[in-house]
Amino acid sequence: MRSLHLRLAALLSGVIALALLGRAVAFPVDGDKTVLPVATELNEDALDKPREVFQSERTGAKSYLVNLGDLAFNSPGLLGDVARQAGVSCGTCHVNGANNAKFFIPKMSSRPGTFDTTGPLFNPKANNLAFDPVRIPSLRGARYLAPYGADGRFASLRDFVHNVITSEFAGPEPSPATLDAIVAYIHDIDFLPNPSLGPAGRLAGKITDAERRGEALFAKPFPHDPSLSCAGCHVPSSGFVDHQQHDIGSGGLFKTPTLRNADFNAPYFHDGRFDNYNQIVDYFDRTFQLDLSAQDKDDLVAYLTAVGDGVQPYERDGAGATLKEINDFSTVLATAIPAGDKDIVALAVDTIGRELRELTEQYPDRKNTSVSGGEQQRVLARNGLKELVLTLRRIEMAVAAGRNADAATEFRNYRNLMAAAVPALLASAEPWSLFNQDVHDQHYTALRQVMRSKHLSH
Repeated sequence: MRSLHLRLAALLSGVIALALLGRAVAFPVDGDKTVLPVATELNEDALDKPREVFQSERTGAKSYLVNLGDLAFNSPGLLGDVARQAGVSCGTCHVNGANNAKFFIPKMSSRPGTFDTTGPLFNPKANNLAFDPVRIPSLRGARYLAPYGADGRFASLRDFVHNVITSEFAGPEPSPATLDAIVAYIHDIDFLPNPSLGPAGRLAGKITDAERRGEALFAKPFPHDPSLSCAGCHVPSSGFVDHQQHDIGSGGLFKTPTLRNADFNAPYFHDGRFDNYNQIVDYFDRTFQLDLSAQDKDDLVAYLTAVGDGVQPYERDGAGATLKEINDFSTVLATAIPAGDKDIVALAVDTIGRELRELTEQYPDRKNTSVSGGEQQRVLARNGLKELVLTLRRIEMAVAAGRNADAATEFRNYRNLMAAAVPALLASAEPWSLFNQDVHDQHYTALRQVMRSKHLSH
């Protein structure tokens, strides 16, 4: 295997050398992120990412429309100028279709996991002059969860997505095809499977006594208003929602959120004010005078935890997972190039190029003194990824010039590199990459020290 890696590396390095000799092309690694305030946290260095489950993959493969929507969802170019400069996309807040509990932008977030959708940073024209962040929700199972928005103001997911792009982030008017694709992508994101839930949302399998008592309490009418119960709004047979808005004393009318996979959706409530189920149960006990005992509260928390569970909620990030996503994105080019669709090709090249540049940064260059060893492997990995970016750029230029046959040839070259040479180079360099936990920790410790020193010097 090592000899194969060396042969592939030698072959690829020769190709790259010729390409770079013929083109004096700069390779931008880091985007301009100065538009974001100091102390912004996007959680981009996380090694464990939310696992994304697609309904379509259970019976086959994702469609072109879903892959296009996934690509657009992860494209900063879909949003306005500020988001693009910052490298922020829909996928920044909704990582793999879930939430981002560590997302924090000063003066736009009240706490991690929240965001002021009518704040001044991304679209000053939409600024309502009030600091009113809402929690970033998971999009798992969104097709079952209308209406949309924290206050449920949008009956249609399409209208909601359009508002996010054009109003919240000042993005250009998306084409109907792009909008349809994003909706198709979000509709395809499924809940994580939960073996504890049976038909009609009832608990099933090995259930503890506490969980069973909690389920009974959940359906029990409130003592001071028998018309109300937890299950009256969080209807188990309807995905634990009732598709309505309610005023529960938290500051207005807000839609009922689902409890499915909610174990991984903290913070809770529309404004993210609560960290855990214990705080939520305490709030309802006080607000609705439920007279719950300590045992009752524990039982309700046990029930909520069982309902909110999911199989393998996270998966370790790595070159393989990133390349799989990029390959899914690349299938869009297989359709767009023969059709000569310049706009879709440009969107795909921009988005995939960004993904490849971010992947390149997982393999530190020679200047990075926090990483020792594997210098040759890291250089070859970075060069392989750079060549992919250059190939994509040639595809875009060919399609823009109407040379679809040339673009198709370049796309075959791109696919050949993605099929064997580049994965082999990345695997060879992975022990010295930021996908390695020890290397990752050393790198970010050193980086934080540098940033702290710069901050103190100013």
